[in-house]
Amino acid sequence: MIDQQHGNGAARPSPAPAPERRLWTLLGPAFVAAVAYVDPGNVAANLTAGAKYGYLLVWVLVAANVMAVLIQYLSAKLGLVTGKSLPELLGERLPRTARLLYWGQAQIVAIATDLAEVVGGAIALHLLFGVPMLLGGFIVGAVSLGLLMFQARRGQRTFEFVIMGMLLIVALGFLAGLFFSPPNWGLAFGGMVPRFEGAETVLLAASMLGATVMPHAIYVHSSLARDRHGKAGREVLPRLLKATRLDVIISLVVAGSVNVGMLLLAASALAGREGTDSIEGAHAAITEALGPAVGVAFGLGLLASGLASTSVGAYAGAAIMSGLLRVRLPLLLQRAITLIPALAVIALGVDPTWALVVSQVVLSLGIPFALIPLARLTSSRTIMGAQANGAWMRWAIWVSAALIVALNVALLWLTFAG
Repeated sequence: MIDQQHGNGAARPSPAPAPERRLWTLLGPAFVAAVAYVDPGNVAANLTAGAKYGYLLVWVLVAANVMAVLIQYLSAKLGLVTGKSLPELLGERLPRTARLLYWGQAQIVAIATDLAEVVGGAIALHLLFGVPMLLGGFIVGAVSLGLLMFQARRGQRTFEFVIMGMLLIVALGFLAGLFFSPPNWGLAFGGMVPRFEGAETVLLAASMLGATVMPHAIYVHSSLARDRHGKAGREVLPRLLKATRLDVIISLVVAGSVNVGMLLLAASALAGREGTDSIEGAHAAITEALGPAVGVAFGLGLLASGLASTSVGAYAGAAIMSGLLRVRLPLLLQRAITLIPALAVIALGVDPTWALVVSQVVLSLGIPFALIPLARLTSSRTIMGAQANGAWMRWAIWVSAALIVALNVALLWLTFAG
């Protein structure tokens, strides 16, 4: 949990759990990390993709979620085996200048993350209660700070239950519309064939990828596993790794279903409608097409998504700073570092949905900086011992990294050459 003396997200490891505990009692950290996979940035990217291009990019979400399962498991395994987070291990191995530069890009990623989550939460408050956007941003920031303070007082397990409850609200809120507007399953399965239709679909694919395989979720899961279980003893570790695999699979099946469900809803209910290129427009179209109850459910899902994900994002920012810079800031100051830029974007009147999509592209560009070190560290026998990645896992993680880097290179080329 958050260190109450220093007020940051770098927690002291807790004792390893007794081996006789049931597997379900060990679940939780992956659900916290999974909240990052259903944040408001996902909503903007998935609704835009579905409304504009129908079922074309279903394959992007499915592929991203499959990669996410592998990536999040390796992140948790790194924390369990070493008793250290990914940022801590990098901080020990990088020289000072490299650590500062690495922290700089990670901090940009954290700011982009908070931008999506605060703006998304503010949009939800505006849609549900008519709250002005800037005031809504302040409310989201204040509530997320309260959740982090709650974690500091009540511990990580209680925090996990709160976040899991919010994840349930997110799932119900975003999937409710599918009961009223079922997708065309033939076209949906056709969307599993990898293809693009022009530069904008590549931009959207990168945005969807950044919203799904999020860099800060890679950093934070290693920290969550470390804080929850400490450096597990040899006799306990196999059971913890088994529980972690189950934790990751269940949580990301939930998150992946929500993401695919959003795109299917947009493709079935919003295609051809005017103004669906924004969250506000999509909400209005959903309400008009499916009724006010579904519109309210969508708004509540968006609000829960913003509140939960910005709390997890702030936790990740503190873990990154502590691990890389070995600096521990008061919780309020750490929260302000990423919150202020998001509030500034709202105050300047930047189009909220455009800001959300661009923030996800920034996150996509930050993925290799987290993923490549994760692949190297978890494949090292010096660091991981007998738990180092086997041949097939090394192959899978490096193929995932190569695909993500290739998509980002294509994104940059199309953006600046076009």
